[in-house]
Amino acid sequence: MGRAMAERNDDTGQGQNARLREAVDLALAGKWDAAHRIAQSQSGAMACWLHAVLHKIEGDGWNARYWYARTPRDYDDYGDAKDELRAIREKLTESGNGEEGTRE
Repeated sequence: MGRAMAERNDDTGQGQNARLREAVDLALAGKWDAAHRIAQSQSGAMACWLHAVLHKIEGDGWNARYWYARTPRDYDDYGDAKDELRAIREKLTESGNGEEGTRE
């Protein structure tokens, strides 16, 4: 099994939590491509939220909104992407897997 498949399959519990925290840190350091690779290899609402913020940073509003629609968040909830990334990191740190659920 290749690394990408292993990362895709590591989508529950602490494994995903650690990968998403790593992606947030990379994004905060300006390493968009590396953060995006991790975000798109994971699943669930937290991964979608991170994926949305990364596309917001990129300036791709349509794609960002596509990913926000898979979370309980909205595009306009945060005015500053770095603040939003820090909020994601905090959420990932305070709970076991960071999952929030999706919109109904």
